[in-house]
Amino acid sequence: MAPACSGVRARARDLVLRHGWNAAAYQILNPGLRLWFSRQGDAVAGFVDYAGIRVVAGAPVCALDRLPAIAEELRADAAGDGQRPMYFGAGERLEHLLGGSERYHLLRLGAQPVWDAQAWRGIVRQKASLRAQLHRARNKGVDARELDADAIAAAMPRLRAVLDAWLLTRGLPPLHFMTEPDTLGDLRDRRVFVADRGGETVAFLIATPVPARNGWLVEEWPRRPDAPNGTTHALVDVAMRAFADDGARFVTLGLAPLSDRAGSIGSGEPLWLRVLLHWVRAHGRRFYNFRGLDAFKASLAPERWEPIYAIVPAPRVGPRTLWAVAGAFGGGSPIALISRALWMAVRRELRVR
Repeated sequence: MAPACSGVRARARDLVLRHGWNAAAYQILNPGLRLWFSRQGDAVAGFVDYAGIRVVAGAPVCALDRLPAIAEELRADAAGDGQRPMYFGAGERLEHLLGGSERYHLLRLGAQPVWDAQAWRGIVRQKASLRAQLHRARNKGVDARELDADAIAAAMPRLRAVLDAWLLTRGLPPLHFMTEPDTLGDLRDRRVFVADRGGETVAFLIATPVPARNGWLVEEWPRRPDAPNGTTHALVDVAMRAFADDGARFVTLGLAPLSDRAGSIGSGEPLWLRVLLHWVRAHGRRFYNFRGLDAFKASLAPERWEPIYAIVPAPRVGPRTLWAVAGAFGGGSPIALISRALWMAVRRELRVR
């Protein structure tokens, strides 16, 4: 177990580029996560400890045939530290391995949309509403393109300005863990696409590699409030075509939290949890627009939706589990996160008045 200093992070990056199959595999290199390595040095996991639970980002990164032994080693090491491992967004390999165990419970988090990049051009030809969004952006003068390394360096001030403007529109303070908003500090393996209008950058998109699946995770797509409608669709279109030209077969925009497109959320869970999840999805828009994010991803006509689970270290989900997840994403006390969110909401309301 180690902090993500440069040498340790280089070891982790090498393992991710060799074995990263989970869509979130590369995200373990983001700021704020601690890194765990197997005794043989052939596996790595990114995690945050909170409330007695080791919240692991995705799944351990390793060769498939080593996954059972690695999962057991990680469990034993966590127990030695007084923690129980929980896997957030585990992926089907680990779900199949641990889903039948009495030690664990699968909690459906939502779904992620998936495309074969080679099919993208055909999807655009067949989807009139998607073409309409692309035409709308083009008619407003939006020019979307990929940046090379030299262009990224030159564009960095403009990218940071877009990110800052976008963060000001969010209903929650910046979250971390698997939703780290600032990945601009290390773009070495990532691909960056920008949308300009009238000589100004109005949005950008960052894609993160999923090496073992010959694919990409579209990790974030911040935009300025004045970016024309269709801008993000234009960015995704340019990115998809670039991925296809390079032979990619797997692309996802990541988890749509609480989406029921791959099955009902909360099915089989305790009543209190079902009520809570449905209430958050229906009424939590002031802080996080679950329905809007789900609808945007659906508007891009994914070929399929994959269910995404958390593997919980208990026979049933309890409040402590949700508390640990909130602590991991909030970077500390959930009470402090909620207090900051409420204060942000009050300030926005006062500005409107």
